[in-house]
Order: sequence, then structure tokens, then C-alpha cells
Amino acid sequence: MDALIELREVSRSFGGLTAVNRVNLQVSRGVTTAIIGPNGAGKSTLLNLVTGVIPTTAGDIAVGGQSVNGRSSSEIAAMGLARTFQNVQLFENMSVLENVMVGCHSWTRQSIVSGALRWVGHYREEKLIRDESMQQLEVVGLQEMGDCPSGSLPFGKQRMLEIARALASRPKVMMLDEPASGLSSRETEELADLLRRIVANGMTVVLVDHDMQFIMDISDQVVVLDQGRKIAEGPPSVVQNDQQVIAAYLGTEA
Repeated sequence: MDALIELREVSRSFGGLTAVNRVNLQVSRGVTTAIIGPNGAGKSTLLNLVTGVIPTTAGDIAVGGQSVNGRSSSEIAAMGLARTFQNVQLFENMSVLENVMVGCHSWTRQSIVSGALRWVGHYREEKLIRDESMQQLEVVGLQEMGDCPSGSLPFGKQRMLEIARALASRPKVMMLDEPASGLSSRETEELADLLRRIVANGMTVVLVDHDMQFIMDISDQVVVLDQGRKIAEGPPSVVQNDQQVIAAYLGTEA
């Protein structure tokens, strides 16, 4: 399959600690790739490297065949990468709909000046943004809550709102850091169903999570890190029976 994201010998050190150690990885288009491993394995650090939150110490990262080394997070986002974080990050003083509209800024064309002068193009684009945002709210099941303050939503729905906002940026890749964390069993099932639907529509998903049942249910490819190194990679059925993976999680020798 065509590689959308490629990591070549990627490393990241913090002082004397090597958090990611010479990782090679390919993420194919239109699939769900999960990155798993024990606490401190380097999973979130790897997402931060791909999305430009922190720079690499060594190696190269390419998105769509273009190196992103040295590019800012906003530049990488403009290449089609959307990201959510472990902790929900919403504009709590804004409505649910307004939060999603913020996600549209990456593809809007009208300026502040056009809004101030009330140009026709500005109003057309504002309607397009609102329509797009409502469509994404419908995708995640929040279409009836557009006028609600985002801070008033239950935690599980805040997670869905974050995903709607990310989808509004029209990304090629969704990168999710522990999206099932803090969710009930029912909410996790709803999240899994949502991710299956957006991947079926052509999205590529990369996620980190600790819920192994969730990971094994929705992933096409699983990558396992331990102490910054990639120790296994493959379909869920293969990875979950890998003796080196079992050893990393259980603390026993393979």
C-alpha cells in the first residue's frame, strides 16, 4: 500500500534519555495504525515528532513524500495532519458549533479585512464554514448540541467534539493521542464505530491508546514500542501473540 507517512531512523533525546530510538515506520493510506507499548515507551513523543510539536534529534519524517523536518506544527497541519491530545483541549467559552468552526481555519480564504468591509465573499465563506461544521457535528452525533457551551458537555462528548473539530480541517490523517482514555465501555464502542466509518470514507488514522480491546478491534496495523525502540509490527492477531511484546507488557523475558 502507498505510504502516506514514513519515518526513517527517527530518534529523539531529552538530555541523557533517548525517548525514541532509531524508529522506522510506514503508515499506509486509508488504514488505522495503532502505536502501543508500556508507559514511557515513547508513543506520545512519536506523535509529537510527526506533528512538529518537538523536533527530531536524528532521522527523517516524510508526509506525502515531503520531508517535514524543521517545519512548524501549523505547516505540517496544512499538509493534511490533524491532531488531538491526551487532555481534552476545547474553547470552553465558545459553543459546540463555534469550536468546530475554528477547525476550518486551515482551508478558509477570506481575511479579517473582508469581514470588516462586509464583502460578499466573506458571507459566502462564513455560510460554508457553518454548513461544514454542522456536517461534522452530525458525523460525531452532536448535531443537536451546536448551541450548547462546549464546557457543559460530558467528557465523552467533549472527546467527540475534538474529533469533529479535527475533521473540519479536512485532513488526510487523523492522529489521536489516547482517544479512549476516560471513556465508558459504551462510549468506547461509539468511538470505535466512528473511527471505522471515517476510515471507510478514506481517512487515515494513527492512534495511541492503552485500551487493548479497543486497539485490537479497530486497527489494521499495530506498532509496538518499548523503551523507545520498535519491537514489533503487524496485524493485531500477529502482534498480540508476539513473545517479545508479551515480555514488554508483563515484564518477563521473551
